[in-house]
Amino acid sequence: MRGNDEYRSKLISLQEAVAKVQSGQTIGIGIAASEPVGLLEELGHQMERLFDITTWTCLPMRPYEIFLNPAMEGHFFNENWFYGVPDRKVHAEGRVSYTPNNLHQASTDKLKGHGGKLDFMFGTATPPNEEGYLSLSLGVVAERELMKAADTVILEINENLPWTEGDTIVHVSDVDYFVEYNSELVEVPLDTPTELEEQIGGHIAEMIEDGSTLQLGIGGIPSAIAGFLGTRKDLGIHSELLVPGVYTLIQMGVVTNKRKTLHPGKSVAAFAIGSKEMYQYMDHNPAVAIMRGRYVNDPYVIAKNYKMISVNTAIQVDILGQVCSQSLGARQFSGTGGQLDTHRGAQMSEGGRGIIALRSTAKNGTISTIVPTLAPGSGVTVPSQDVDTVVTEYGAASLKGLSVKNRMEALIKIAHPDFRESIREEAHRLGIVPDKRYL
Repeated sequence: MRGNDEYRSKLISLQEAVAKVQSGQTIGIGIAASEPVGLLEELGHQMERLFDITTWTCLPMRPYEIFLNPAMEGHFFNENWFYGVPDRKVHAEGRVSYTPNNLHQASTDKLKGHGGKLDFMFGTATPPNEEGYLSLSLGVVAERELMKAADTVILEINENLPWTEGDTIVHVSDVDYFVEYNSELVEVPLDTPTELEEQIGGHIAEMIEDGSTLQLGIGGIPSAIAGFLGTRKDLGIHSELLVPGVYTLIQMGVVTNKRKTLHPGKSVAAFAIGSKEMYQYMDHNPAVAIMRGRYVNDPYVIAKNYKMISVNTAIQVDILGQVCSQSLGARQFSGTGGQLDTHRGAQMSEGGRGIIALRSTAKNGTISTIVPTLAPGSGVTVPSQDVDTVVTEYGAASLKGLSVKNRMEALIKIAHPDFRESIREEAHRLGIVPDKRYL
C-alpha cells in the first residue's frame, strides 16, 4: 500500500479520534508548540462521558478547557513537566501536579514510573510526502518515546507546520490514526530587553568568544545577549530550545555553526517556539536539526561541543550557590526543564561555561534575589556543587571551587547595594558563615 493510501485509510474525524479514549486512561501530549489543538479541544467537548483521565503535558501554550475549567474536576487531571501561566492558575485547585525531571530523562523516567505503559499519544505532524513520511516538526523532546510506548498513537496533521529534519521523520505506518486540523502556530515574539536586562546581557556577552556554541532560552536576558553579539564570528547553536533570539543571530550571520565540533553546519535543538518568520526559516532547511531531548540535553553530548556556553535564568541564588529557578518558595512556578542538563554539560565542555542570570532584586526592588538561604520550600534547580557562574546587572561571580565564605563574598559583590550588608549579617547570624561577632 502506498504511503498516501495508508494515510487516507487511517484518517478519521476529531470526534472519532477522541471517542476512542475511555475513562481511566492516560494520554501523553505533544509538548509546547507541538500540542494538538483540535484533539485537546475535542477532549473538552466529550468531557461528560470521560472520568479520571490523566494527561502528561509540558508547557501548555493555550488556555484549554480541560486544564482550566473547574467543571473538569474528576474528568481530567494534568501531570506536568514544566508549568506555564495556565498551570500556575489551577495548581491551587488541585487539578495539576508537577513532575520533577531533568529534560533528557523526562520521558523515560515518566514511563518507568508508570510501568512503561501509556494508553494514548496525541501529537502533531506535517502532511505526509509522496513516500508516506511526515515530520513531527517543532519538537521531539519526548514525542518519539511516547509514540513508542503508547498503545494508540494519534497525530493531528497541520498544514501550517514547518517540515524539519533530524529525529522528526516518521512513516505513516508508525501511526495508528490521523486527524486534520490546521490551527495557527504558537508565536512568541522577540522580547524587548529592559535596561537591567541589557546590563546583564552585556556582562554575559563578554564571556562569549568567537566559535562558541550557545544554549539560550526565552526572555529579555537572552534577547539582550543577542544584541551584544553582532561582532562575534562563527557561533554555533546546540540548545534545548530554538527561540527568536537565536534566529536573530542566524539572520545577522553571527551564527554559522562552522566551527562546531558536534553537528557542524547545523543549529541543533529539541524543540522550537518562535515567530512565523522563524518557522518559515526552519521549513525544509538542512541547517536546522530537531533531535530527541534525551540526546540534545544529555550532558555528555552537550560536552562534545567546543566552548559550550549555557545561559539560564533563575529566581533566587543563595550563598551556598544553590539555584532556584522553578518555584516561588513552595509554590511551583515553572520547572527544572533542561537547566541542570545544560549547566552541567557546558562545564564539561572544553572552554565551556555554565551561566545563571538573574536580576539582583524582585518585587520592584523590595527583595533581594541573592539570599542567605533559599525561601522555605524552594526547589533546588542547580545544586551548590554544580554551580559555575552567576550574573546580575552588577557583574559576574565565578563560584566554582570557592568555599562558602568566599562564595558569599563573591555573591554579595553582585547583589543590590541595598541588601549587601543584610545578606552578610544574616549569614553570620544563621551560622552559615560563622563570625564570633554575631554569636
